[in-house]
Amino acid sequence: MALKIRLTRQGAKKRPFYRIVVADVRSPRDGRYIEIVGTYNPMLAKDSGERITLKEDRIQHWMSVGAQPTDRVGKFLAEAGIMGKVEHNNPNKAKPKAKAQERLREAEAAAEAAAEAAAAAAAAPAEEAAEA
Repeated sequence: MALKIRLTRQGAKKRPFYRIVVADVRSPRDGRYIEIVGTYNPMLAKDSGERITLKEDRIQHWMSVGAQPTDRVGKFLAEAGIMGKVEHNNPNKAKPKAKAQERLREAEAAAEAAAEAAAAAAAAPAEEAAEA
């Protein structure tokens, strides 16, 4: 059974409150879970001590059994010092997509054509002046 340490949403509309739970990856987000290992209240100030609460010993246990934290929970665990920070490296994310690359190529071609035309126009009067 593959396990995840993830968030499950609680609270009212426009007033979110999350539980940090250990659940099977196949169960729905707000569905069945195995154990509650913490809470996250995004409505509190970032420097508040009650914003994120974690049961560190239980999280360590579940991670030793093979549970993997989601990205958001992984950030919480890294801030708490339970696990190391996960560095993501996706160099293709910042690259422009196909249409944008095509527009860039067209703009470069137009700029080159304009530069050639300007160079030709600058050279033409000089030739006429030399002939006269």
